[in-house]
Amino acid sequence: MQNLEWSKLPFGYVKTNYNVRCVWKNGKWGEIEVSDSEYINIHIASTALHYGQEAFEGMKAYRGKDGKVRLFRWEENCKRLKDSAAGIYMAQVDDKLFFDMVKKVVELNADFIPPYGTGASLYIRPLLYGSGAKVGVHPADEYTFLIFVTPVGPYFKEGFNPVKIAIIRDSDRAAPLGTGTMKVGGNYAASFRGLEKAHEAGYGSPMYLDCREKKYIDEIGAANFFAIKDNTYITPKSTSILPSITNKSLEEVAKYIGLKVERRPVDVAELPTFEEAGACGTAAVISPIGEIVDIDENKHYVYCPDGKPGKWSTKMYETLVGIQYGDIPDPFGWITILENI
Repeated sequence: MQNLEWSKLPFGYVKTNYNVRCVWKNGKWGEIEVSDSEYINIHIASTALHYGQEAFEGMKAYRGKDGKVRLFRWEENCKRLKDSAAGIYMAQVDDKLFFDMVKKVVELNADFIPPYGTGASLYIRPLLYGSGAKVGVHPADEYTFLIFVTPVGPYFKEGFNPVKIAIIRDSDRAAPLGTGTMKVGGNYAASFRGLEKAHEAGYGSPMYLDCREKKYIDEIGAANFFAIKDNTYITPKSTSILPSITNKSLEEVAKYIGLKVERRPVDVAELPTFEEAGACGTAAVISPIGEIVDIDENKHYVYCPDGKPGKWSTKMYETLVGIQYGDIPDPFGWITILENI
C-alpha cells in the first residue's frame, strides 16, 4: 500500500487492493467474485458501450473516533440503483447482493479507510452495466455489477467554504421525463459542456435551469441545490433532477434543527431573496454557495459577504457529518455499522 497523506487527498481515484463483481445471466445473479484488476473485459457490442445501459451509485464508509466503520443510508443507494436500472431496462440488484458486495469490498480494502479526523472517507462506487452483446437497439441479456472503492478528500477543493456558481443557459443536463431522475452516465456527459464553460469563466460549477422555460432552478452540476429563506429550507421539485440522498437527508436534518422545509419549483427570480444557498450531494455533503453569477444578464447574487458559510448551512453540515462519523447520536436510524473491520 502506498503512503497516503490522508488530510491532503483530493476527490479522485486512488488504486486499492480489490474490487468485487457479479454477473447476471439466464435470469439470475451468479456468485460474487473478487478481483485485483482495475480493468474489465467487455464485449465490443455490449449495450453499455452502444446504447448507454449503465448506471452507478456513490456512497461512503466513515471511520469514527471509536474506530468503527459506518455506512450511511446504503438502502437508499440500493433503491436508487434499482430505480435507475428499471428506467433503462437493466436487471435489478437486490438488497442482499448489494449489501453483501458493499461489505465485502470495504472489508477487503480496510487499510484504505482514512483515519478519523483527517476529513477523508472511503468512497464506494457501485456500477451496473449491460455487458451482453446486442447490435440492434434492445436491452442486454447479460449484466455485470461491480463495486470498487477509493479514499477521497473533499469534492470541491474549497472544502466547507463558499464556492462560486455560474448560471448556464446554452446547455441542458437532462430533459423532463427523460433520464434526469436516474443516476446514469449520460446525464453527466451532458453536463460536461456547462461544467467546462463554468470552469473556464472561473466558477466552481454550473447552475442548470429547466430546459423548457429557463425559469426554474434544476441542479448545480452534479449536485442538488438548496436555499434558506425565512427559516425555511427550500429545494427544487423537478422531473429532471436526481433524487439526492444527501438532499433528502438534509430535509430531515433541517426539520430536526428547527427549520421548515419546502420542496417546490424554485424560480431563478427568487435568487436575490435567499439568505443562504448551497449545493449538496454524497461527494461534497454541503458546499455553501458564496456567489451565483448570471453571466448572460450580468447579475451577481452574494450569500457569504464575509466569506463564511451561513449559520444554517453550517449547522446542517455539522449535524449530518456528525451522524456519519458517529460523533453525535443518529436519531433517524441512518447508520449501519460494519463490525470487525
